[in-house]
Amino acid sequence: MKINTALILCAGFGKRLNPLTLKTPKPLLKLNNLSMLEHCVNLIIKLGIKNIILNTFHLENEIVKFIKKKKFPIKVKIISDGKKILNTGGGILKMINSSSDDNFLIFNPDTYWSDLYISDIKKMEQFYFSKSLNNILLLTKKIRSYDQDLSGDFELKNHLITNAKKNFIFIGCQILNKSLFTDYKVDNFSISRIWENLILNKELYGFETDNQFYHLTNLEIFKKLRDF
Repeated sequence: MKINTALILCAGFGKRLNPLTLKTPKPLLKLNNLSMLEHCVNLIIKLGIKNIILNTFHLENEIVKFIKKKKFPIKVKIISDGKKILNTGGGILKMINSSSDDNFLIFNPDTYWSDLYISDIKKMEQFYFSKSLNNILLLTKKIRSYDQDLSGDFELKNHLITNAKKNFIFIGCQILNKSLFTDYKVDNFSISRIWENLILNKELYGFETDNQFYHLTNLEIFKKLRDF
C-alpha cells in the first residue's frame, strides 16, 4: 500500500457496553480469543502498513499496558487525548499532527476486522489515489449488518456519498488527507462535521464492501457475537 500510517481510535468510553467497559476499554473486549484492537492491528500489519498511531483517554493505562505487553512487529505510537476527550475529529487531528504523512488509513476498533477486508481496503486505496481524492469511507449495505437494528448513515451512488435514503452504513474504516483539517484546531469535535461539509459540496466519497458487518453496537450484540 502507498499509505504508511494507520490511525486507530481508542479513546471512547464505550458506554453502550457498560458494565464491561467500566473496567475494560472497548478495544480490549475479546471476540474469537483476541481483543478487538488486536484484530485491527493484525489486519493493518497484513495490509503492509508501516506505522500505527492510536489515541487514548478512557482507561488509557490499560491500552498502554496492552501495547507494551504485545510487542507487535510494527511501530505503534500512543497519543493521549489529554485532560479531556477529543471525540473522533479532534482525536484524529491530534494524531495527524504527530506525523509527517499526508494520507492516513483510519480505523474504529469496534468493528470485527477480519482478513476478509484486506482486498477491499486495498482496492479502496487504489481508487483513492487513482482519482486524487482527499477522502473515502468504507461502506456496506444495511442488509449486511449483523445488527439489523443499526440505522443507515448514507446513500452511495457512483462512489459519491449523499444523505438521501441512508441504505448504507459506515463500517469504521476511512482514508483522509490532512488537508481536510486545515481550518480545525485540536478540540472536541466529531469527524462527522467534516463529512457533512464535504456532502454539501458533493465531495464525500465511498467504497462499498460486500463483507458481512460485525460491530460491537451494545452489550446485547456483543454477547451474541461472543457466542456466535
